[in-house]
Amino acid sequence: MEPTGCEPVTELLLRWRAGDGECLNRLLPQMEGELRRIAHRYMRLERPGHTLQTTALVNEAYLKLVDQAKVDWQNRAQFLGLAAHMMRHILVDHARELCRGKRGGGARVLPIDEALVFSPAKSAALVALDDALNELAAFDPRKAQIVELRYFGGMSVEETASALGVHPNTVIRDWGLAKAWLKRELTPKGAHGG
Repeated sequence: MEPTGCEPVTELLLRWRAGDGECLNRLLPQMEGELRRIAHRYMRLERPGHTLQTTALVNEAYLKLVDQAKVDWQNRAQFLGLAAHMMRHILVDHARELCRGKRGGGARVLPIDEALVFSPAKSAALVALDDALNELAAFDPRKAQIVELRYFGGMSVEETASALGVHPNTVIRDWGLAKAWLKRELTPKGAHGG
């Protein structure tokens, strides 16, 4: 759904791809609220009790999106899906660095923003989830994309279906199967009860 009083997002994406760099400057303010919502969903994976700034994550993703003018843009959902994917990788890269540098505890301030603090335990969980999603993507890329769009991107079934060009029933089925597979993969060995 396009905000009222704004240029259609899909039109801006197509014009940006065609070389009109100014379209990105008009597109991002329209999408900022949704980009912040996606960033907030990612940031909630961090330890409770500390102040998080989604602005830093949105800014990092923006810097990466600027380089994406040649993507074959189809619609708003695809744009948000790519933004969610970029945010995931930004956070995972920092989490991996934290896990390499701090095995014993404490927290580390990340370079993307001084107010963004990650705990090693939560960072390890994010790395484990990323590893599991990469494993899922190796044999079923669509299910991994659905997890990314639904869980991290906060997209509805219909938005996810639109972004992937599939029927909503396919999203519902794959979402259920992907969640079950991830639960099994992320459950510590021996905790399955049998």
